[in-house]
Amino acid sequence: MRLDGKVIIVTGAGRGLGAGIARGLAYAGSCVTIVDINTDEMQQTTKDVNQYGNESLSIVADVRDLDDMENAVNQTENKWGKLDAVICNAATMPLISFENTSSEIWKGILESNLTGVYNTIKASWDLLKRDGGGHCVSIASRASLLGFVNEVAYCASKHALEGFTKALAMESEVQNIAVNTMGPGKHIKPTSVTRKEAEAMSDAEQSKWTDPIHLAPAFVWLISQPPSKFTGLRFDAGKIADTISVEGYEFDFAPEKTTSYVQDLLERLTQRQKWTKIES
Repeated sequence: MRLDGKVIIVTGAGRGLGAGIARGLAYAGSCVTIVDINTDEMQQTTKDVNQYGNESLSIVADVRDLDDMENAVNQTENKWGKLDAVICNAATMPLISFENTSSEIWKGILESNLTGVYNTIKASWDLLKRDGGGHCVSIASRASLLGFVNEVAYCASKHALEGFTKALAMESEVQNIAVNTMGPGKHIKPTSVTRKEAEAMSDAEQSKWTDPIHLAPAFVWLISQPPSKFTGLRFDAGKIADTISVEGYEFDFAPEKTTSYVQDLLERLTQRQKWTKIES
């Protein structure tokens, strides 16, 4: 129960990675606000979370709408009186060539994947500050650092999210608010795969993908750390989960135990020494 008493918002928690994270956080003892635009899928996640005996809150909201996210945060505060962390998981990933990327498609992807993160953290900011800090974790991808065919808009949104994280971590450190990104680090079902589609897959198809519940320990580990410790860094959940399975949650930190992109993490640690106000 490493997160006993913690209150955490997870966006895009109706299916896939978001649902797995929500379940894992609840299993670790936290109270979870489940946010999604799909009522049916959100209700299924709620049932899964409630089996652990923890309180949960389900809210239909669109991360592209700041008012929606402010309402989600307000409802969370009204229920539990505080907020400890937000997991910005909601995203969209259509595979489409640049030539076929209309301005509407471009705008939609960036609104979901980048503005949605801004809205979620912006809506949570004052409450996190009031309560002495907390964690803001957004979902990264290989597309955060690399380019891929038919992913121009998606790669742009994920690259931008890393810039957002690096810059905001510099500002938020004095507020004791950690800002990080976390990639899956394993093969998981695309965000476009609905619950019904996933359930209809054969065992052979299912075996190709990692069940997101197995990645949740990485988020439990990060949120249980002091906010000032690792802010501004990008991790990979699969790496951390594998490390925890061998060494436990109190493993000795090393970049290669927490990310597939060791050089990127080392460079960020070096940069942090130039701007951090926290004494080592």
